[in-house]
Amino acid sequence: MPFGYRGPYIPTMTVRLVAHYHVRSDASSIAARAEAIAAEQSVEMPVSAIDDRTVLDEIVGRVESIGELGDGQFEVRIGLAPSTTGFEPGQLLNMLFGNTSIQNDVMLADADFPEAFVAAFKGPHSGLDGLRTRVKASSRALTCSALKPQGLPPSDLAKIAGQLAAGGIDYIKDDHGLADQSYSRFKDRVTACADAVAESSARTGVATRYLPSVSGNLDSLRQQMRHVIMSGLDAVLIAPMIVGLPNFHTLVRENPDIAFMTHPAMAGAARIAPSFLLGKLFRLLGADATVFPNFGGRFAYSPEECRRLAATALAPWPSIRPTVPVPAGGMSIERVDEMLDFYGTDVMLLIGGSLLAARERLSQETARFVEAVRRHG
Repeated sequence: MPFGYRGPYIPTMTVRLVAHYHVRSDASSIAARAEAIAAEQSVEMPVSAIDDRTVLDEIVGRVESIGELGDGQFEVRIGLAPSTTGFEPGQLLNMLFGNTSIQNDVMLADADFPEAFVAAFKGPHSGLDGLRTRVKASSRALTCSALKPQGLPPSDLAKIAGQLAAGGIDYIKDDHGLADQSYSRFKDRVTACADAVAESSARTGVATRYLPSVSGNLDSLRQQMRHVIMSGLDAVLIAPMIVGLPNFHTLVRENPDIAFMTHPAMAGAARIAPSFLLGKLFRLLGADATVFPNFGGRFAYSPEECRRLAATALAPWPSIRPTVPVPAGGMSIERVDEMLDFYGTDVMLLIGGSLLAARERLSQETARFVEAVRRHG
């Protein structure tokens, strides 16, 4: 079977969404593997056992193409019926990679979404321009830090938040490990940190934003969002793979005035390309900013993967606002110029532990970070 195989023609009344898989296989088996994936991700049974014409024509997955990637890997593109997703985030991921994710020689690399499908999910409410407007930064890169470590009481975290804000930083997010623990109740922490940031911002004149980490089941998430809004805040941190994609998307749609920064926790638990999961899928579901591990830090993302992820988050997409890439994970002020040369200014730089290590000089070190970003332009 030639590598340019397009599969049999199957008439369809719907435009397909096309999933891209990277499959490890030998050349003699890849066509059969592709057909098996197409069936697994659509009807999950032998196609030969189906006699319903509508199912055969409209629902059964279709092998669109097979291409050789080298080193025993092939790219397989499968056309799937958008209707099988129910236009719901959890079912979308299920149809893209549900059963096939259990096969350890397949990775979900990307997906092409029809325009009408994209319009159903709508993407972020604020995106790059909205996050810039919030902190009055028209064109420069944005700055961010994190409140750590968990285990501290709200008063101590609020002190750190106030010190970061005194340094003129744009965004301060909770560490994603902060939840509603006994030593730092959500409402107490949010109230204390919001007040501390507001007090420092009033002195600096910088519109620093504080992003609490919201977590738990949907009832808890909704209660936390109500407290966020009552506290005068307009942005939150959320880990979609922890709380669930449907819950994340529900919160986005219910809170159009809130910006959502997504955290990549658990993003490496499935073989899904980071550029697709963090850069495209989170964006489709409403991420205004997406945190990801920068190359050269604590994690093993390559420069190529980071560039691809950032480009995907910002790429032109009809009716979908750009999502701000937020490279993080062991970054330092000394790397600011390098990162801005690499990513450009459509980015938010996140430095956490490196700033917090300054202890009593936290505000001064934060100001140095902010100045380094502004100086670069």
